[in-house]
Amino acid sequence: MHHLIDLQKAQSPQSVIDARRISALDVARAAIAANQTQADSRHVDIRLSVNGQSVPTKVEELADGEGSLGESGSPATNGPMIKADKEAMQTAVKNLVENAIHYSPEHTTVAVGVGERDGKVTIRVVDQGIGIPAKSLDRIFERFYRVDPARSRETGGSGLGLAITKHCVQENGGRISVWSRTGEGSTFTIELPAAPDEDDDEARPDESTQV
Repeated sequence: MHHLIDLQKAQSPQSVIDARRISALDVARAAIAANQTQADSRHVDIRLSVNGQSVPTKVEELADGEGSLGESGSPATNGPMIKADKEAMQTAVKNLVENAIHYSPEHTTVAVGVGERDGKVTIRVVDQGIGIPAKSLDRIFERFYRVDPARSRETGGSGLGLAITKHCVQENGGRISVWSRTGEGSTFTIELPAAPDEDDDEARPDESTQV
């Protein structure tokens, strides 16, 4: 039911994209936090990385000054920055992590990776699940499409999660792609333009107002 509400909100004519400079790492952490209880109940381990370096899934785990370091030598608490609607992007990534957990066997790992390269920021969700048949890859972002209706009933899948994710990503100027192979798991990748530095925004006030 919550997926239907999310879709209605996303596609509402009154829905306004509140694009702000936000941390892609914060988005990933919020998505993980929203699914942690489900992951624990299924004994699925969720791991988080930034540019290939492992980082804690919770900010408080860095409070003692330990943890992975970013390229600048400071704790990787902010990570790559994007200009997007925070709520929409958290919904998008939350749905990907939720799917990864639901379609993964117990005692496997879901990896969430945030990266930045050549002016692009990626948020990648990788699972060790049942995978998606090649014939279904072109249709999985359609509303109400289910790869395996029987499995969807078992897991409570609505067939809306990926449609909502795609809509949220595209509304924020990004794109989403998928790689999957039956029995080998799936990789979903969100790609968005990296946000300019705050100094650049201040130097170009006219451009910062454009949507």
